[in-house]
Amino acid sequence: MTPEQLTASLRQRCGSQLVSVMLFGSAAAGDHLPGQSDYNVLVVLDRLGPQELEALTDLTRSWVRAGNRPPLLFTREELVRSGEVYSIEIADMKDSRQVLFGEDVIAPLSVNPGDLRRQLEYELRSRLAKLRTGYMQLRRDRRKTLQLMTRSLSTFLVLFRAALRVYQPHVPQKKFEALEALARHVSMRTDVFHQVAQLKTSRGAGRVDHVALMRDYVQAIESIVQAVDTALHPVDERRTA
Repeated sequence: MTPEQLTASLRQRCGSQLVSVMLFGSAAAGDHLPGQSDYNVLVVLDRLGPQELEALTDLTRSWVRAGNRPPLLFTREELVRSGEVYSIEIADMKDSRQVLFGEDVIAPLSVNPGDLRRQLEYELRSRLAKLRTGYMQLRRDRRKTLQLMTRSLSTFLVLFRAALRVYQPHVPQKKFEALEALARHVSMRTDVFHQVAQLKTSRGAGRVDHVALMRDYVQAIESIVQAVDTALHPVDERRTA
């Protein structure tokens, strides 16, 4: 199912309640890999109660079975008030988005830098903690360890793009270009993330030392989290806290 097909089905099911359908993420930024990357879609409706959710249940299941993330569902009012929680997503949407139907609901929104930094700090730490837990649980299982890295990579690259906003006002739309830009501010290994990305497209995964790669992957993420933490909480601030 394509985003255009999803949009057509949404228009048929939601009618006049549908305010906007918007494509964001890698497909809008230009680094989408057909057959490997998923599609990210924002759906805004006038109402979003049980009746509307029931009408979208089967369609959402089909969309997810096609390998995509569930659409982000908001009413117009909820979207306006969501900046504190979805600052990273809104900032990325403001940089790159494609309106598939209706209004450009993102254009009028603004992102509070403080909200973005709080969300960034929370997401980086919680995702790192989850990755460490997975590392301990799956270390003996080669296939699942490789899956843990490849499935988590996209999320971390999105967060690294948000981390780049801590250092400079404008960021590249494509995630790996943002990663290389972040490396100009932070001492880090970018090759590890390229190696994990290659696992999605390369048949050479069988030759990869999954334990060593996972160790390098975790350590590379740790170095970025520590650098961002230092940037957000300078030494002088910690001493006076």
